[in-house]
Amino acid sequence: MHNDAEKIKQESSTDDAPGGEETSASLSVAGQAPAASPAMTDAAQPATIRQLRDQLLRLQADFDNFRKRTLREKTDIFDMAASELMLELLPVLDHLQLGIQAALAHKADKAIQEGLQLIFDQLMGVLMKFGLAPFDAEQQVFDPARFEAVSHMASDKEPEGIVLAQTRRGYMLRNKLLRPAQVVVSSGPPPGKTQSGPEAGVSHTEASATAEE
Repeated sequence: MHNDAEKIKQESSTDDAPGGEETSASLSVAGQAPAASPAMTDAAQPATIRQLRDQLLRLQADFDNFRKRTLREKTDIFDMAASELMLELLPVLDHLQLGIQAALAHKADKAIQEGLQLIFDQLMGVLMKFGLAPFDAEQQVFDPARFEAVSHMASDKEPEGIVLAQTRRGYMLRNKLLRPAQVVVSSGPPPGKTQSGPEAGVSHTEASATAEE
């Protein structure tokens, strides 16, 4: 009888085992996430790549604009600081030039003339390294953008609007006007007089020929 009970127990265990394995396998399968469809993955991948590429291009453009803006602001700050310093030093150049002219006019000692010229050239060379550039205006057509007329003078040699003399030198800083040149401008021949020179001679000859005819 005891043997029959053990036999029944073994059969019961054998019958329960497949069911248990099947239940465990079912639970394992149920716990897994459904696999993504290969067709869906392949379709979404190009769109994602395009989106990332567009974001990268926008970031590159933003960074390039930021770099250019920073460089421009840095250059503007440097030019502003340099222009303020240059404006303070320009009167020194003016006085050196006047000293050189006075030394020449009064026939000062040669060493003094050479010393003043050397100081002027050295200072001008240093300032030109930072963008300073002088310009002259004599015998040029008056340009209101670069010249400042301090007076007008009648001239029977130069037509109206021509610079007769320069009283103060003009300077540029990196292609920008730093200080205009102060000039004396011709107002044309005096009243009652005609302009002398080749053009006036031609006009007088023509007038004489017309009168003889």
